[in-house]
This record gives sequence, structure tokens and C-alpha cells, in this order.
Amino acid sequence: MTPGGFKITDAPNPSWTYGEKVEATPQGQEWLEGEREGWKTVDPSTEDPRKLYGLLLSGIVPRPVAFVSTISEDGITNLAPYSPPVLSVSINTLKNPTRPKDSARNIKVTKEFTVNIISEPWVAQSNVTSVNAPEDFDEWPIYVKAPRVKESAFSMECELLRAIDIPIPETGEIGTTLILGTIKYIHVRKDVLDERGNVDPGKLKPVARMGGTLYAKINEGYNIYRPNWKEHGEPIRETTDAIIKSSSE
Repeated sequence: MTPGGFKITDAPNPSWTYGEKVEATPQGQEWLEGEREGWKTVDPSTEDPRKLYGLLLSGIVPRPVAFVSTISEDGITNLAPYSPPVLSVSINTLKNPTRPKDSARNIKVTKEFTVNIISEPWVAQSNVTSVNAPEDFDEWPIYVKAPRVKESAFSMECELLRAIDIPIPETGEIGTTLILGTIKYIHVRKDVLDERGNVDPGKLKPVARMGGTLYAKINEGYNIYRPNWKEHGEPIRETTDAIIKSSSE
């Protein structure tokens, strides 16, 4: 338990060793059983936009909600929570700016990549691929199965739209590469979908990356419904006007 009350538990498979397969644990066996129900492949170019939006927002999880504040040219401020269904990957090289990350270099060369959502039963296998291996060491045959991670219940095949190299101001060396990708196909396991065709987080069991070596489970949630201006506009405006008035006194 941290001083702030954040509970830290054991990893899903704390005794994991190199080469151990997903099915080596009861949780892993149960996870792989879900593959028996098959996969649903979605083509974004032909899918109903509303259904596609719901699928992406429920499958690309967890994600932070950016609380974006802006001001118009007329001086009117705006504040809104924003979690866009636009796929982007930020790859930094801060630990070794003279050597580009393998992922960024490969995407630039081949113009293709796949994004796979990690789930609890195989988080140990995915974590070991973050090892600082030399360029000529192939991580795929040992830990995962190309071209997409079969163990992932939600994967997106992408084509490179744009790669933006962001330099370190003090040195001019590339510190981060922002990858923007067009999603060509979505592969989602049928056993993690709910009756509306969206991903059930309790079935997907996604993991969150925190600071340092800390990961987090996503096993609780709550609904906060978006207010409707027609219904709530008047009290919101009254409250805002009162705050502005009090601050100017």
C-alpha cells in the first residue's frame, strides 16, 4: 500500500521464468480457452462509424482522459475531457538518443505495424520483450507469434500514416518519434465482446502501465453520464456566472 492508499499486489504470475508459456498457469489456460469461440475481423473502411467508434473506445484500454483547455480567438475559453479514437504510438529514445528504437525504425522502413492490447494472463511474457536486446536479436520467435500477437484478444493492423521525429531542444537529437497509423483491420476475440459488440473489460482483463515498473489491473469501473446542455445548461451557466462574479469582486 502506498502512502496515498494505492494497493500494490503480486503480479498475475510472479514466479514466471524465461520460456514459460501462457498455458503454464491456470489463468493462462482459461485465457487460451477463449480462442475456441473464434475471432471477429473488422474492416474500418466498411464498418458502421458508430459501431467502429464504440469498438475502438472499448478495446483500446486503458487510456488517459486528456482534460484539454483552449481559448478562441475571441477570448472565449473552453474545457473538455478528450479521449480520441485516433491511433498513435509515441516511441522515445531518451535512454539512448543515438540509437533509434527498433520499433520506430522498423515502422519507418516497412510502413506497417500491429498494436496488440495486453491482458493479465500473459503480461509477464509481454514485459520481457522490453529487454534492451541488441538489434540483431529476434524477440518474436521466443516470446510472441508474428505478425500479430495471437494471445492478444484485441489487435489492430496498421499502415504508417506519418512518423514525426521530435528533437530534444538542447541537443537537437531525436528524443521521441510520434507514429500515426491508419487502422486497416481490427481482430477481436468473440469471447470478450458483449451483446452490443463492444469489448467487456472484465473479459479482456487489460493492464495499465504506471510509473517505474508498476502495472495495474482494471477490474472496477463506474459510470459518469455526460450532461446534456438542454437539461443542465441553465444551472451550469448560473454557477459559472457566480464564480466569475465572485472572482472579480
